[in-house]
Amino acid sequence: MSPSDLSTDGISFIVPFHNEETTLRTLYEKITKVCKDEAYHYEIIFVDDGSDDRGFEIIRDIAILDPHVRGLRFSRNFGQTAAMNAGIHQSRAPRIVTMDADLQNDPTDVPRLVSKLNEGFDVVSGWRKDRQDAWMKRFPSKIANAFISRMTGVRLSDYGCSLKIYKREFLEQAPLYGEMHRFIPIFAAWYGARVCEIPVTHHARSQGRSHYGTVGRTLRVLLDLLTVKFLHTYIARPMHFFGGMAALMLVCGFLSGITAIIFKLTHFRDFVATPLPLLTVFLILIGLMFLLMGLLAELLIRIYFEQAGRQSYRIQESIGLPVSPS
Repeated sequence: MSPSDLSTDGISFIVPFHNEETTLRTLYEKITKVCKDEAYHYEIIFVDDGSDDRGFEIIRDIAILDPHVRGLRFSRNFGQTAAMNAGIHQSRAPRIVTMDADLQNDPTDVPRLVSKLNEGFDVVSGWRKDRQDAWMKRFPSKIANAFISRMTGVRLSDYGCSLKIYKREFLEQAPLYGEMHRFIPIFAAWYGARVCEIPVTHHARSQGRSHYGTVGRTLRVLLDLLTVKFLHTYIARPMHFFGGMAALMLVCGFLSGITAIIFKLTHFRDFVATPLPLLTVFLILIGLMFLLMGLLAELLIRIYFEQAGRQSYRIQESIGLPVSPS
């Protein structure tokens, strides 16, 4: 594999892992077999998200024998999104496959993802139609997927499936922090990408335990969804949101104050015995707070755009990768 082949029509596999030493070598062998059977130009980037087992040593041993394999090691656990972001940032191919390291995703599904991408789609997402997880993980996930689809207009049955393939240009547009990796298809669709999903194999976990998939994460994902909606609508103009709320509060405060004055002048009712004075002050203060928050958000957005390229992680060690400053 030459670098030119990889950058022209290759595939970069991004595999984050955290304490998965028992599965890494098997996953490497499965990915390698698929790539050789399909004659892909490829690279496999394993990202160690702060593991305290021998996982990175295993990747180091593999990389010594196989130049297709590269590795990154975080100084601590920064999360799956940061791990994916680091791998994507260091990858070179125009097509990027993401997948979990626990062997629940099946690399033999990759050729079908590639085939669908070649039909003209920009993002192809895996759908764990026959998901091999406990109901306590499937049920909240199903609710969250339906809610996300309804809120965003991007209809996918399984946002949580890590097995996806992307065209690089749409990945580069997605903000990746928090739990945002699962929302990449949404950002891509908002930037004009053609997004689809296909059923993929999902194996029951046979070794270790889950480190990235928990029930409590569902709530955090839904909270991140609010962030996604806000970023999509107001990322370049936050004052439109905060200013609108400020205007609403100030108008309501003005009306409340006028009503109190009318009560006072007409002796219709003792306005001191009503909540109007307190309500007027409260609404005006809230309005001013929204206005100041809007100004602060505008300042932060300006800083954000001027400081583009800063990363939310720190790489401690790398194998076969030119690490840019983080």
